[in-house]
Amino acid sequence: MKILTYNVNGIRSAISKGLIDWLSVHHFDMLCFQEVKATHDVVDLAPFEKLGYHYHWHAAEKKGYSGVATFSKIASSHAVYGCGLAHYDCEGRILRTDFADLTLLNCYFPSGTTGEVRQKVKMQFLDDFFDYVQELRKTRPKVIVVGDYNIAHTERDIHDPVRNKYTTGFLPEERAWMTKWFASGFVDTFRYKNPDKIEYSWWSYRVGARANNKGWRIDYIAATDNLKDNIIAAGHYPDIVHSDHGPVYLELAV
Repeated sequence: MKILTYNVNGIRSAISKGLIDWLSVHHFDMLCFQEVKATHDVVDLAPFEKLGYHYHWHAAEKKGYSGVATFSKIASSHAVYGCGLAHYDCEGRILRTDFADLTLLNCYFPSGTTGEVRQKVKMQFLDDFFDYVQELRKTRPKVIVVGDYNIAHTERDIHDPVRNKYTTGFLPEERAWMTKWFASGFVDTFRYKNPDKIEYSWWSYRVGARANNKGWRIDYIAATDNLKDNIIAAGHYPDIVHSDHGPVYLELAV
C-alpha cells in the first residue's frame, strides 16, 4: 500500500500546475490532500475517477479556506467527517476513513502564523486532537495519521533552528507536543526509515527559499507502533512543485 499526503494549497491551483499528469505516472493507493480550499462540486473530479479513485471530501464552511480530501483506489468501509468538535469541524480539518482494520486520518492542523489568537487555537487543537486519537485507538488500534501538522519537530526538520527558535511552528511547546505524540504509541515513518536524512516538505514563497532548500518538515505520516514492522519506505518528493509544500509518501506492507 502506498500512501501520499500533500498540502496542495488549493486543489484547483495544483491541478492547473500538472497534479493529474504527475499522479497518472505514479501508483498511489491513497491520496490525502490538505488545504483543498474548495467544495467537491466546484472541482472537476473526473480525472481522479479515471485513475480509479473513490473519494471523501470534508470542506470548510468558509469558502476558499482549509479543507481535506481523501482519495483511495479501494472503497473505504467507513468514513467520518470531523472529530465531533464543531469549532474544528467547521474548518474541515479531520477526515477519517477505515479500510478493514486500518484507520486513516487525513488532517490539517491549525497554523499560528496569523497571531496570538490562532496560536491559542492551535495549542488547544493539539490537546483535543491527542485525546481524540487516544480514545479512537481503543476501538481502532491500527491508525495512520497523515497531513500538515504545521510543526517542525526537531532541529533536523528546519533549515535554521536558531533564528526560528521562537517562531510559530517551531515553538518549544509545539515541539514538546510532537515528542509526546511520538512517545504515545506512534512512529514518525520518515524518521524511522531515514534517521539522519535532511528533507523538507514546505518552503516559504520568499525568493530563493525552495531553490536553496531553506525549508521546514511540517508534513508527516505517523503510524501506530503496531504497524512499524510493515513500513517498507518513506520519503518526500521535494522537486514536485504544485504547491508551496511537497508530497510525502509511505509504502506499507499489508
